[in-house]
Amino acid sequence: MPAKATKLFDYPYIQLKEFNNLSKAFNTKVNGEWIATSTEEFIQKSNTISRALLRLGVKPNDKIAVISSTNRTEWNILDIGVLQVGAQNVPIYPTITEEEYAYIFNHAETTLCFVSDDEVYKKAKKAMKKSSTIKDIYSFDEVPGCKNWQELLTLGADESNQDEVEKRKDAVKPDDLATIIYTSGTTGVPKGVMLSHSNIVSNVNDSAPRLPNMQRESNVLSFLPVCHVFERMLHYLYISAGVNIYFGEGIDKISENIKEVKPTLMSVVPRLIEKVYDSIIGKGTALRGVKKVLFFWAVRLGLKYEPYEANGWWYEKKLALARKLIFSKWKEALGGNLDTMVSGSAALQPRLARIFAAAEMYIMEGYGLTETSPVVSVNMYDGNLFQVGSVGKLIGNVTIKIAKDGEILVKGPNVMQGYYKDPKRTADVMTGDWFHTGDKGEMDADGFLKITGRKKEIFKTSGGKYVSPALLENDMKKSRFIEQIMVVGEGEKMPTAIIQPDFNYVNEWGKRHGILFEFDNDDLISNEKVLARIQKEVDKYNEAFSKWEKIKKFALTPDVWGIDNGLLTPTMKPKRNKIKKKYIDLYNELYAD
Repeated sequence: MPAKATKLFDYPYIQLKEFNNLSKAFNTKVNGEWIATSTEEFIQKSNTISRALLRLGVKPNDKIAVISSTNRTEWNILDIGVLQVGAQNVPIYPTITEEEYAYIFNHAETTLCFVSDDEVYKKAKKAMKKSSTIKDIYSFDEVPGCKNWQELLTLGADESNQDEVEKRKDAVKPDDLATIIYTSGTTGVPKGVMLSHSNIVSNVNDSAPRLPNMQRESNVLSFLPVCHVFERMLHYLYISAGVNIYFGEGIDKISENIKEVKPTLMSVVPRLIEKVYDSIIGKGTALRGVKKVLFFWAVRLGLKYEPYEANGWWYEKKLALARKLIFSKWKEALGGNLDTMVSGSAALQPRLARIFAAAEMYIMEGYGLTETSPVVSVNMYDGNLFQVGSVGKLIGNVTIKIAKDGEILVKGPNVMQGYYKDPKRTADVMTGDWFHTGDKGEMDADGFLKITGRKKEIFKTSGGKYVSPALLENDMKKSRFIEQIMVVGEGEKMPTAIIQPDFNYVNEWGKRHGILFEFDNDDLISNEKVLARIQKEVDKYNEAFSKWEKIKKFALTPDVWGIDNGLLTPTMKPKRNKIKKKYIDLYNELYAD
């Protein structure tokens, strides 16, 4: 086990000590070529940035914003450089609006801003005009009219003030604030979650035993936004574990990057896994004859998977054959080395956990929040720590209790310091040392935690019946016809749903059935055969719910719900208030009768 850190900037030094100098510790693709940065070079550049920041007059507790459209080595170098001088890193999602940039700049009182590229720079520059505290913006890419971060590498090249950097490092205490992470949530204005060095360090150290065994310099792929604490915590964990981090070019290049990097591990969100699975099934559907029969035999077998050979020897014999004939090709398509995926941010459908485990690519679902740094619990295959349909067992030093109303309360060294400049909101979620998650759950006799819904998102119909929209939504999204769905019905006589179809799949389905959508998505969502087919899907998944919970009516939207148009959070959750407001006419039509 690597040495334990006490402050976040300890991790690269631990890597150097424990694993010598990794030649490919950090890897970013530039102009079609993977550019590697060694451990030594990473530390040297981090110190160079620290020296430059001191020469710019950065003081302890100054707030420095970082906005990057992709994960990249420069982000991590800057992160360590900022933390070493006792300042705080304020990561910002690149896809939020210019107004939200400005809100965070002003609320956090950021003094400097670093951006990745021209597109982000243009938004940040406009937002900067509404801020009285930002002095300069620097870009990682070459951007006309913007200072470049290379200027800081030049400014900090003189090592004469390294002693001052060391004094700043020594002055940082484990309980000092390290970062403010603004969470937009599905409703309300962003909240600035204050996390200390010890908050995140404890989470890294306590999550480390759940990391699968990997060889020194194994490759991991990072593409989930590092501005989210989940991916950021994993970066510190990867560094301490001595593996090579490859930064993906973006979700649109994920397939290409997987084949190049051949990772043994990567973090994912359920929606990505759903799309990978749908793509695989689509290819299987196109097969003919014996190949198609064998393909779907393997799928049916995989969907019955239970860990630890619980299905018995005969099932395992058949599974071994399915792995050899079918599932090995799935794994090869995902690089050939992928053993583990860590899933968070939303509920993972159990069928996906089963089928990918059958293919020997285990999805370890976990649970946590930004306010808990983030991991509370996570599955792990070794040691009987894996249960399909659960979010695993608690990590070390974290305690939970289930309140009378079913809400999960968390206590531990990973719980945030509070919301920045917002004692009232902090008080609303804290009872002593216990953080109120807003999630409902239950823990079984073996210690596995299961999430059963959101406390605040449960609504009551006019008939007095309670409905948990998340449960309905998670089931409905198993359908290949449904990309996004929001169940509504607060105070109404029945639940209904606003649905964004999977336009690519519906178009493909239409072609197979001789239906062509001549114009645009408006033509598609009004097609009677499409409506009837999606009704069939809704009816199918309604069967699992009680009469008062079933979706009685639905409406389709012509738009793709995305982060850019403000309908999804950066972690791909529907922004309920904004969706309802945008489609208020559809909502009113659903209840017109």
